[in-house]
Amino acid sequence: MTEPTREPGSLADRRAIGPTITVLVPATSANLGPGFDSFGLALARYDEVSVSRTDSGLLVEVDGVGADEVPLTAEHLVVRAIARAYEHAGEPLPGLHLRCVNCIPHGGGLGSSAAAIVAGLLLGRELLVAGGFRRLSDDDLLGLANEMEGHPDNVAPVLFGGFTLAYLDGDGRPVAIRREVHPDIRVVVFSAHQASSTHHTRGLLPATVPHGDAAANAAAAGLLVHALTADPTHLLPATRDRLHQDYRAPAMPASAELVAELRAAGVAAVISGAGPSVIALVTEHFEVERWRRPGFEIDEIAVCTTGARVALH
Repeated sequence: MTEPTREPGSLADRRAIGPTITVLVPATSANLGPGFDSFGLALARYDEVSVSRTDSGLLVEVDGVGADEVPLTAEHLVVRAIARAYEHAGEPLPGLHLRCVNCIPHGGGLGSSAAAIVAGLLLGRELLVAGGFRRLSDDDLLGLANEMEGHPDNVAPVLFGGFTLAYLDGDGRPVAIRREVHPDIRVVVFSAHQASSTHHTRGLLPATVPHGDAAANAAAAGLLVHALTADPTHLLPATRDRLHQDYRAPAMPASAELVAELRAAGVAAVISGAGPSVIALVTEHFEVERWRRPGFEIDEIAVCTTGARVALH
């Protein structure tokens, strides 16, 4: 574990006020091929984040993934999200003691930033309720999370679990629709050792695409909803993408090659989010040893059906 940071003038033995609140937030895979910036799937790999209110200052402790990389200050993404919840409620941020145990890879396309944002917003909501303030609604949290993340495809499944379709309504507000994933579908995750920047990979996308590519993606996205929820036999054609994966391939050649090999073998594989991790949606026996590749860890991970979970201690 990293050494805790102490802000100037704060004390290591500052007094806790109220309960400790813990949230488990799942990893996610966005896009799922054709559902660019809309589709997301919650995965049962979790970051565990706890917070207690203190009489002053800020103490941040991080263990696990990113422990030596993330800021242990008010710039920590979870702290920023807690602060955003308080700002939305019109209340000043109290002293905090934050503890994170991270299992979601950073920069791998498995939703680590969305998990951190939702964790902070949920913790902020519970702290506000414990302090006697109005409870922020799920719509409030989705809107704030979308504002911080920049798009709703990852934050929606973190909040609600399962398979989600998220979009912006006519007023620019995010809306999420949740669906149960067909029980025969399993998710094989190829977690990339390499990290990538979503900002960089978005920069590789063209401003316009051919009409035929847009039409093909619209058809595949519609079919994917049916395949994920009702008939998995359509998963391979339903996960075809012509809007983003090929454009991003030069930034992640090993991932693009893995997806191509898997799909050639009849496996419904896609880049996870902005990459470079890869997921495969399978229903039959999957030969893990056959598909081990340098630069990737392979795990079969269940779908998280509940979304983020909160507990008080």
